[in-house]
Amino acid sequence: MLFYWLNLIGIFFFTISGSLAARDKKHYHDYFGVFFTGFLTAIGGGTLRDMMLGAYPISWLNDKNILISIICAFLVTLIFKKYIIKLRRTLFLFDTIGVGIYTILGVQISLEHHVNPYAAVILGLISAVFGGVIRDTLINEIPLIFAKEIYATACIIGAVLFVTLLHLNVNTNIAATISMSIIIIIRIIAVKYKLALPKFDKHNETID
Repeated sequence: MLFYWLNLIGIFFFTISGSLAARDKKHYHDYFGVFFTGFLTAIGGGTLRDMMLGAYPISWLNDKNILISIICAFLVTLIFKKYIIKLRRTLFLFDTIGVGIYTILGVQISLEHHVNPYAAVILGLISAVFGGVIRDTLINEIPLIFAKEIYATACIIGAVLFVTLLHLNVNTNIAATISMSIIIIIRIIAVKYKLALPKFDKHNETID
């Protein structure tokens, strides 16, 4: 039951994230463009995960509550947009919470389909970041997964921690809460202090 509600909450936050990102672009002023970007941001990662797992029907096609969550999040964005936008780093906040939730959710769903732990970590990552990749591509931005800031790395750390805690027989709900919190904390710290992984710079290469 916890993971079901986490799924709806993650979708809610991702919809707001996608809608806000689209709204900031001049060519996305109409409501449909904003809604469509929020919708794809919310269901993109989960859809790809379900397809790779062979989990049919895909979750949002089978559960009307997912679509209700998306519609509610879109309406909240429209109604309270002036207040939401005033919050500092709003897009970052909603995206970070969504990423934390969806990483662990993706790992748990993958494990329930008897995927090996290593693949479950990868599918957790895909669940978390693919919606953002679609969002950034639609609004003509470089996807965060390709940016210099720590993004996917935080997801992998949280996913590995979750699998490890489960292996140590830690309660699933406790393990999920700890792991999601770690992802969110890493993202916040990385952005605040501008932490990044070493850059792969071709100019530093030497030719023998």
